[in-house]
Amino acid sequence: MCGIVGFVGKHQAAPILLEGLSKLEYRGYDSAGIAVRNGEEKAEVVKAVGRLKNLEEKTNNGNSVIGCCGIGHTRWATHGGPSQINAHPHVSGNCTGSASGPVESEVVGVHNGIIENYQELKEKLIKNGYEFYSDTDTEVAIKLVDYYYKKYKVGPIDALAKTMVRVRGSYALEVMFLDYPDEIYVARKDSPMIIGITDGETFVASDVPAILNHTKNVYYIGNNEMARLLPGKAEFYDLNGDQIEKELVEIKFSAEAAERGGFEHFMMKEIHEQPRAIQDTIGSLVKNGKVNLSDVGIDEEEIKNYSEITIVACGSAWHVGMAAQYVIEDLARIPVRVELASEFRYRRPILHDNTLVIVISQSGETADTLAALREAKENGVKTLAIVNVVGSSIAREADHVLYTLAGPEISVATTKAYSCQLVSAYILAVEFALVRGKISKEDYDKYLAEIARIPDCIQKVLDDKERLQWFASKISNAKDIFFIGRGIDYAIGLEGSLKMKEISYIHSEAYAAGELKHGTISLIEDGTLVVGILGQDNLYEKTISNMVECKSRGAYLMGLTSYGNYEIEDTADFVTYIPKMDNHFIGSLAVIPLQLLGYYVSVSRGLDVDKPRNLAKSVTVE
Repeated sequence: MCGIVGFVGKHQAAPILLEGLSKLEYRGYDSAGIAVRNGEEKAEVVKAVGRLKNLEEKTNNGNSVIGCCGIGHTRWATHGGPSQINAHPHVSGNCTGSASGPVESEVVGVHNGIIENYQELKEKLIKNGYEFYSDTDTEVAIKLVDYYYKKYKVGPIDALAKTMVRVRGSYALEVMFLDYPDEIYVARKDSPMIIGITDGETFVASDVPAILNHTKNVYYIGNNEMARLLPGKAEFYDLNGDQIEKELVEIKFSAEAAERGGFEHFMMKEIHEQPRAIQDTIGSLVKNGKVNLSDVGIDEEEIKNYSEITIVACGSAWHVGMAAQYVIEDLARIPVRVELASEFRYRRPILHDNTLVIVISQSGETADTLAALREAKENGVKTLAIVNVVGSSIAREADHVLYTLAGPEISVATTKAYSCQLVSAYILAVEFALVRGKISKEDYDKYLAEIARIPDCIQKVLDDKERLQWFASKISNAKDIFFIGRGIDYAIGLEGSLKMKEISYIHSEAYAAGELKHGTISLIEDGTLVVGILGQDNLYEKTISNMVECKSRGAYLMGLTSYGNYEIEDTADFVTYIPKMDNHFIGSLAVIPLQLLGYYVSVSRGLDVDKPRNLAKSVTVE
């Protein structure tokens, strides 16, 4: 949640900060603000409620705020509602926090994360003469830095270190000190932060797209580490204040990959990028007709020794786990349990020595998933991360890492990252099945050949999307939508339902079709849309029967099935078709029309597809 940026160098900072925030607005868009210093002058703070365009108008696109050193923030509200007072940056002085202009404060800062013990710290600071103007935990953190800086008469790094020891929670903290012009100081624990370097200029941001137009050379700052940023230079420190060395890493994808590229929305662009992203991910794992997990770091002996798998994830990544469970269990014949990361560690999970815990996260920074990973490691079991961001916290801490090659995903509603995670799970399932002797080499080759067809088959679905656009406009005023299916179809329905509700704001639910008669069918009434997913040949007739039961109670039916199953048109009011594929992997095709349906309904309703209300891209706080 929230996005932070910073810049120090030769150019005016404000326009660069605003540009960076525009690339991070998917992380939060309740309010935004910047603080800029011009040499030894006091920092000028400007904040605005609402979308970033309000801040751009207030600062004349940054041209009215002068200085070459600055920090910025776009907010997803946690502590304190969206308001100018609660917007970042926050200051250490006893001011209202609402006015724009130069501030006298010793410390000015922005923050992404949650300070769990902020109330306790706030009471301590009040006793020491501090006054508070906002409802945020961030103001507490900034004033705590100021407190240690003044009390112990130490430098910025030592003040930050003392603050980090005292604070509980997660943070990517970025501050400027009045006594240190042309310098930015940062600290990190569990919230994402990268630092970019180019000739005479230094950038800091929550995510890569914010700095790609300026540099591809970045440092990944680790947990419980700090940095001093100067023009073209970064110095890193541990909690003891000792300087540490970092390796400069080159980002492989281009700045254009984080642009809309002629599409009206990032979501539609990313839907269309799925064939290439999936092809790239397959190509990184399957070489010369064989699965190669050498980069992942898992060998055949390990695979043979696992007695069970636990998949832990949140949101769409959890839906990947639900689909993967069916495929892995059927092919590799190993028990699989799928857990919500937000619940995993709170019920003291029982993990045996030979359990493999697979955690799935696009950003690699998902707070609950990171906590689940640490819980698994504390239990002494092996962990495998499926992530999309190189150098992310989850990637660094897991025993094994499988990188998906989705590239930057900007839209809040995931599409291509989900699809790459899903195909990665297929490949693991096939390899585990062969190594454990559950399938023949002939079946292994057949399954890999089917997986290799997925990108082209998805392209065929995308080439025939106009009918879905027409249907979406027809049902855009629906009050309730139910997605039903059995087996893998049910798992895909979960993702289809989430896509619909998160960007169209229509109430939707996914149900295992056989569960309808156990209560849910009482909600069906005239005009209720029921989407039946029919990708499993052996379950086709059973799901059709469930759809008929809904129709007899007034439901309007949409069917999603393979080409050739044309008899469904006698039952459903609207049918969309996908290419035939092995039942294990057909979910990768079935999800595409559901993504498109959610997108087109949102557009028909005139909503902001890429930035749905109340949501942010990366959930980096509990």
